[in-house]
Amino acid sequence: MTADTDCLFCKIVTGEIPGDVVHRTERTVAFRDINPQAPLHVLVVPREHLPNAAALAEADPVATAELVTAAKAVAAAEGYDDYRLVFNTGADAGQTVFHAHLHVLAGRGQTWPPG
Repeated sequence: MTADTDCLFCKIVTGEIPGDVVHRTERTVAFRDINPQAPLHVLVVPREHLPNAAALAEADPVATAELVTAAKAVAAAEGYDDYRLVFNTGADAGQTVFHAHLHVLAGRGQTWPPG
């Protein structure tokens, strides 16, 4: 596993700082967002540090699919059949932590466009 010692999500993955972890696999970790935008708002991250979804998909497409599989497991464990998955790639798209992560949102009406 490649980690960035300055990355908040890498520190949650390694346990260096606490996170409300709800799901783990060999290659992913899922934890509750500290600023939830819905009743269920979990972030699913790869254990390996990659800066965004595009870099993750290019470096490891299987890991990208595993994030989606983990997201489905999280939603099901929380009792949701309907949920939204969101990748933000880049600061202008709303990415604030530059470690690839997938938002899992559920429990309130989801409109499009979001916001």
